[in-house]
Amino acid sequence: MKHSKVGSVMTRDVVTAGYGTPFKEVARLLASHRISGLPVVDADGQVIGVLSETDLMIRQAEAEDPYAPAPAVRWHKLLPGARRAAAKAHARMAGQLMSQPARTVHADDTIVEAARTMARHRVERLPVVDDEERLVGIVTRRDLLQVFLRPDAEIRREVVQQVLVDTLWLAPHTLTVDVLDGVVTLCGQLERRSEVSVAVRMTQQTDGVVAVVDKLTYRYDDSHLRPTDEALKGVADDWLRKL
Repeated sequence: MKHSKVGSVMTRDVVTAGYGTPFKEVARLLASHRISGLPVVDADGQVIGVLSETDLMIRQAEAEDPYAPAPAVRWHKLLPGARRAAAKAHARMAGQLMSQPARTVHADDTIVEAARTMARHRVERLPVVDDEERLVGIVTRRDLLQVFLRPDAEIRREVVQQVLVDTLWLAPHTLTVDVLDGVVTLCGQLERRSEVSVAVRMTQQTDGVVAVVDKLTYRYDDSHLRPTDEALKGVADDWLRKL
């Protein structure tokens, strides 16, 4: 299954800051370009960190309230997270404000891989780097959501060609494939139950698919057989071992 690559949706003209970029200049860059974050790069263009509006907001959040009563002992400020926040609250340049290490992706990574990285690290943007970790672009959550803007007809063509024809070795009209608002409905009969699993799983992995409605039937139930059994030989066996 071919997935869209990060390079197809990333922004190549990236607004950046250097380690010594002043706080106010960072704020100006974010405001003037209407962005919520940017990568911090060194003199060679390598990404050394990422800055977001949240990093700048910490300065305001951590500022002392002159009207608040001072507690005798502020134990919460001794925690590692609190110490990092306090350091950012007094930062004057991008290198002191940025979050590091930067989470990055490559242009050849799939959109699925990039989305998983964002979710795992809870970030809203990922700098795109080359093999030498130099910045070549940036991708945001909004960019990754473009995959769900694929037309239904385009999704249907890919499912028919890559799932039915290329993987299951079936004629294009063996199954009925309907797509509405990204929801794919598969109808028809396959030879084996295991092929139903392959068809559904591969369809689910197609870029732009929101959900799969499985209305498939089968002639032979091979679910009790192991992949190594002689009776399981067929065009879908390699895929079954990967599922």
